Amino acid sequence: MIPPEILKKIRRIQIRTSHVVDDLLAGGWHSAFKGTGMEFEEVRPYAIGDDVRSIDWNVTARADQPYVKLFREEREMSVQLLVDISPSQGFGTQSQTKRELVAELGATLAFSAIKNNDKVGLTLFSDRVEKSIPPRKGTRHCLRLIRDLLYCQPVGSGTSVTSAIEHLNRTSHRKMVVFLISDFQDTHCENTLKVARRRHEIIPVVVRDEREMTMPNIGLVRLRDLETGQLVTMDTSSARVRRAYADSVQQHFENLESSFRRMRMPAIYLETGHDFVHPLQQYFYHRETQR
Repeated sequence: MIPPEILKKIRRIQIRTSHVVDDLLAGGWHSAFKGTGMEFEEVRPYAIGDDVRSIDWNVTARADQPYVKLFREEREMSVQLLVDISPSQGFGTQSQTKRELVAELGATLAFSAIKNNDKVGLTLFSDRVEKSIPPRKGTRHCLRLIRDLLYCQPVGSGTSVTSAIEHLNRTSHRKMVVFLISDFQDTHCENTLKVARRRHEIIPVVVRDEREMTMPNIGLVRLRDLETGQLVTMDTSSARVRRAYADSVQQHFENLESSFRRMRMPAIYLETGHDFVHPLQQYFYHRETQR
């Protein structure tokens, strides 16, 4: 049973994301995700205008006139949310933490899948797989996913995208659309992702905060790494220090983007405190035009 106070917060997210879900469905979810393939339905006599590539030569030879194969789209699709809940997700300076943004994003994607009659599952990970729920349908199932997105506390202290992808490869044998949502502190996952994308459609969603990219001038400060616990003292009044920090972060994201490009895996970039609907709609539109 879900405690009443938690259920109340889940309902608030459900209400807040309901219009967003309608926007996403209207903005190309169905067109962007057309199902897992095509299924043979029947053959019929060839008609002028039919694609000659669809001719069934075996039937044509037996019937002594051309026949074409007809297919129908396999509409049912499974969506899996691979969500990073490592301690670094608790950082946020723009009215919300990365974890809160991820929870709202995950809820929106889950409800979009359910309303489109697709199955949706959830895998939560840190430096290990913390929890995994297989894809199912139904609003009640969706509410359970949101509860875990909000309240599952990680045991691990780091980030391992590789662990989550390896778990996906072991447990999912049918093709799925996979939203991989993380701040990608783990930069050693390219080989594992290459294996996974042979079977699944992987959509990386990079979540970040403005203060992770630029260091403000606030004098001498002590900073603690949320995942390792390491403390470091920085003189943010130094322009050289701020520039070196910004260059380091910029290099990290450039390397990440280069890695996604090599794998032909376009990413969605989201920031705390900013609208995430428009970037999703842009991605769906681009995906539809590419198809």
